[in-house]
Amino acid sequence: MHRQARVYVKTAFVQLLISVLVGALLLINAGLPLHPRIGLLLPVYYHLLMVGWATQLIGGVALWMFPVLSRDRPRGDEHLGWIAYGALNGGLVLRAVAEPMHAIEPHTWSAWTLAVSAILQVCAVWLLAIALWPRVRRRPEMNRSRMGG
Repeated sequence: MHRQARVYVKTAFVQLLISVLVGALLLINAGLPLHPRIGLLLPVYYHLLMVGWATQLIGGVALWMFPVLSRDRPRGDEHLGWIAYGALNGGLVLRAVAEPMHAIEPHTWSAWTLAVSAILQVCAVWLLAIALWPRVRRRPEMNRSRMGG
């Protein structure tokens, strides 16, 4: 597994750990009320789990397992993958911070922060798709002479 795929997969597992900790806090708070605002972390929990863990894990495995593009550039333009990684995780951090703050007391800056986080995450998915697209190609057709016809 090359470095970029390892970083994606390792970060996905860190996001899984964080989401499990947030989920545990939410469950504890449901049974043993610690603070009324802890419930505001529910969207953050879902987002960390589905975007932080699942999407990032899928991206990392795709970067690792998709067919080689060429001998010179086996993984194509790796810069796109790194930019996507930064955008995805930057958007996740912004979302995790701004979401509860905006729910507590809406401000223009928190609304804009949420918008920027969404834009970063959408751009990350598009960049990852653009980086991987050239590696998805048709299977080479078998030579008819080999098949006896």
